[in-house]
Order: sequence, then structure tokens, then C-alpha cells
Amino acid sequence: MIALVGRRLLVAVPLIALASFLSFVLVASSGDPLESLRLNPRTPAAVIERRSNELHLDRPIVVRYGIWISDALRGDLGKDNTENPVGAQLRRALPVTLRLVLAAEIVAVLVGVALGAASAEKQYSWFDVATTSFSFIAFALPVFWLAAVFKDLGIRINRALGHRLFFTVQQQSPGLHGGTWTRIGDAFGHLILPALTLVVVNVATYSRFQRASLLDVRNADYVRTARGKGLSEGRVTIRHALRNALLPVTTLVALDFGQLLGGAVLTERVFQWQGMGTLLVNAVTKRDVNLMQAWLVVIAVTVVIFNLVADVMYGVLDPRTRRG
Repeated sequence: MIALVGRRLLVAVPLIALASFLSFVLVASSGDPLESLRLNPRTPAAVIERRSNELHLDRPIVVRYGIWISDALRGDLGKDNTENPVGAQLRRALPVTLRLVLAAEIVAVLVGVALGAASAEKQYSWFDVATTSFSFIAFALPVFWLAAVFKDLGIRINRALGHRLFFTVQQQSPGLHGGTWTRIGDAFGHLILPALTLVVVNVATYSRFQRASLLDVRNADYVRTARGKGLSEGRVTIRHALRNALLPVTTLVALDFGQLLGGAVLTERVFQWQGMGTLLVNAVTKRDVNLMQAWLVVIAVTVVIFNLVADVMYGVLDPRTRRG
């Protein structure tokens, strides 16, 4: 297993470097980062010149990348257009989005795998038809629309009950006072509706993949051999078929985590969370190159890390991959 992780790290490090360079080129080629300052007649020329020097706009793009990556490796991601450190903004926004994505992903994987396995075991039954119909409908729903529906339902339920049962805005209550459990309860209450939005969409995907994968391995030789030994159908499914059927889903989950981290933008905007989604919208709206670059690199690193986690999980679920 250590050798497997070592081999994957040898690939991951240059991959992250390449991803950071490509994202830097894309951001640098997106337009003039000082356009808003130049179009404002009240902006002093000295401010524009200083900002241009800070971004090294007079140098070739490769040199600019070298300066940026050397600073980034020391923990300095530069400043945004309003002179606020980018690193500090990432440290505030990333935990907010990670909390949402981790909660949604854990629930979606557990529910999706369970539904998919049960659907495969009861193929063509009413349960299979119901879960298949749910998956197709949920998969087709726009995330922003689903988030808006859940938010509206939360507001209506709160009004009907006469008190707030669901939190529909922000990731925490402003000016909250209380101990640890009070803060945990408040955070959990704010998490329910946004996480449910992402859970519904991802359960649809995971359950379909799990169903198809389990149906594919149920008739494999090793499964038939296990049945021939007299093992119960439940033990054959859990101990032999399900373990190998989890391999495709493991890859999907690893890829989805990085996409969720970036794709939670719409959900965060609907529920007014101050996470990575808000950070991206601000960066794009203001054409803030340092903020956009840092955001893209964080997403790239996350995708690579979770692909590494998927490789490790492959080694756990299928020992043959450790020798690959």
C-alpha cells in the first residue's frame, strides 16, 4: 500500500504543477485585470501603475507564473483588487464549502449505494422501478431550481409552524451566543437544506452506478463459486459481489468531490452562504486575477488529492491493484 501511494504521489505532484500553470495561463489570457481601474476616471495613475507592478504585467507570462508559484509555495497568494490578502479569504471560505460538500457527499454515498444495491437485488420489482424513476427525475433537475424549491418549502413550513424550524439563509446565525453545542446545533440547522439539495442530485447518480455495477458482477465466476460453496445470498452479495461493485462508484465519488467543491456555487448563492461559490462570483465579476487563480488551484489540488484517495480505496477493495 505504501508503494502504491508513493507511485501515485510521483504522478500527483507534477500534475498539480501542470494544472496550476494552465490555470494561470487561462486567467492571464482572460483580459485586462486592471480594466475596471482604467475605466474609472477617478482612479489615480499611480494606483494603476502600482497594481500593474504588483501583478508583474510588464513581464512574460512564464516569468509571472514563476514569481506567483514561488510566492504561493511560501504561503503568499497575493492580494485581491481591494488590497485584501487572498490567502485569508480562502481560509475563511474553504471550510464553509467543505462542511457542506462533505456532509452532502457522505449522506449521498451511503444512501446511493444502499438504494443501488437494493435495486439490483430486486431487479424489475416495484422498488427497482420506483428508484429508477426517482433517479432519472432527480438527475434531470437543475441544481439551482431544486435549491430554490427547498428554500421556499423551508420558508413555508416555518410560517405554518409559527417558528423557525429550517434555516434558509447564511451558514450560521449572526451574533450567535452560546456554548459549543449551541453552535453545533446552529451549524447543523443551516446545513440541512443546502446539503439536501446536493444529496438528492448525487444519490440519483450513485444509485444508478451502484445498481449497474452490482448487476454486472453478480454473475462473475467468483460469485458463482461463492454460491456453490453454500453461502447465503446475502453473504455472497455483501462479502463478494458488493466489494468489487464498489470500484466504479469509488472513482465516481472521487471525481465528484472536486466537482462538488466548485459546483456548490449555485447552491451557496441560493442559500447565501459565504463559501467558495461567493469567492468565485466575486473574482469573476471583478476580474480579480489573484483570487481566480487561487480558486482554480484549490479546486485542482482537491481533485488530485481525492483521486489519490480513490486509488488508495482501490487498493483496499481490490488487493490486485497494489501490485499494478
